[in-house]
Amino acid sequence: MADFFDALNDDHIAFIAKQPMFCVATAAKDGRINLSPKGYDAFRVLGPDRVGYLDLGGSGNETHAHLVADGRVTIMFNNFANPALILRLYGTGQPVLPQDKGWEEISAHFDILPGTRQIFDIRLDSIQTSCGWGVPQMELKAERQTLVKYHRQADPEAWVDKSAGRTKSIDGLPTRATDRYFGG
Repeated sequence: MADFFDALNDDHIAFIAKQPMFCVATAAKDGRINLSPKGYDAFRVLGPDRVGYLDLGGSGNETHAHLVADGRVTIMFNNFANPALILRLYGTGQPVLPQDKGWEEISAHFDILPGTRQIFDIRLDSIQTSCGWGVPQMELKAERQTLVKYHRQADPEAWVDKSAGRTKSIDGLPTRATDRYFGG
């Protein structure tokens, strides 16, 4: 019931464009496995073997820490409508912060949201589709605006200072902080 592909095709790209959320899983050699749901218009297909997504400041920075330590990442999309389908993207990624050399190139593909701290640049090794028959059918009621509203209302200097103090994951792995505030 599962099919593997070496690169994204037009059907995969069209499927991704219709999904209102995705999940990201990462892990380092030791410590917790991180699994995070993501929303907003934050995901982009950058090529047949390259994707990226905006990361907003939140409760932690585990994906950043894991990608620096290990590099591996899995992204999963579920179709909550018909036809049932799960799409998994397997690859390696790296965080790109506003102060990094690659920021201008990759950020041009996104509408930068309030609270953006980095973009994850991911090279795909393998793509998998599976049936998704066990995934419930659901309808999107609305996008939550709480996170972007919180960041939009922040004091820019205090936001950067707070970000600068967050340099470790929950397992103590190092992370880098953004030096830039994106607000309203």
